[in-house]
Amino acid sequence: MSQGHEEEVLARIAKGLVYTESEAAFQAPRRRTDQIFAYNHTPPGETERQRSLLVEIFGTVGERTILLAPFHAGFGSNVHIGDDFFGNVNLTFVDDVDIRIGDGVMIAPSVTLTTTGHPVHPSRRVDFGRFSEPIVIEDKVWIGSNVVVLPGVRIGYGSVIGAGSVVSRDIPPMSVAVGTPCRVLRAITDEDLTTRTATP
Repeated sequence: MSQGHEEEVLARIAKGLVYTESEAAFQAPRRRTDQIFAYNHTPPGETERQRSLLVEIFGTVGERTILLAPFHAGFGSNVHIGDDFFGNVNLTFVDDVDIRIGDGVMIAPSVTLTTTGHPVHPSRRVDFGRFSEPIVIEDKVWIGSNVVVLPGVRIGYGSVIGAGSVVSRDIPPMSVAVGTPCRVLRAITDEDLTTRTATP
C-alpha cells in the first residue's frame, strides 16, 4: 500500500467514515498485543515492571496509575491516560482511534470503551467494514461496573455513569447519568458533599 493510499485511509478514519480491515492493515505495528499479554501475566507485586509495560503500551500515561489485570486493548497505543487513574479488572479499550482519559478518573470492573462500530447493512460490513470516532473522558469522572461507552462520546468533568449504562451520547459535566441509553438523571450539587461520608 502506498503512502498516499495510507494517508487517504487515515483521512477517512478521521472523518468517521467506513473503512475495512484490509485498508487499515498498515496500522498493525501500532498494536501492543505482546506487551498487554505480558502485563496481564505480571505478578501484582512487580509494580516497576507493570509501570514499564504501561509506558510501552499506552500513547501516554500519567503518574500514580493503577490498572488491575486483566485488561484488553485493540491497540493500546491510541489510549491516553492522565494522572491518578484507577481502572478495575476487565477494562476493555477498543481503541482504533484515540481514547483520552483525564486526571482522577475511576473505572469499575468490566467496562468497555469502544471507539468503533459497524454499519447496519451487511453489505457494508464486508472485510469487517467499520467506522471509528474518538472517546474523551474528562477529569474526575467515575464510571460504574459493566458500562459501555460508544464511539464519539465525551463524558464531562466530574460526572458519574451508573452501573450497566450504555453511553451513546455526550454527558455534560457534573451529572449523574444512568440507563440504556444513558440519560442525565440529575446534576451533582454541594448537597452531595453530605452523603456517603465517613464523618458527620
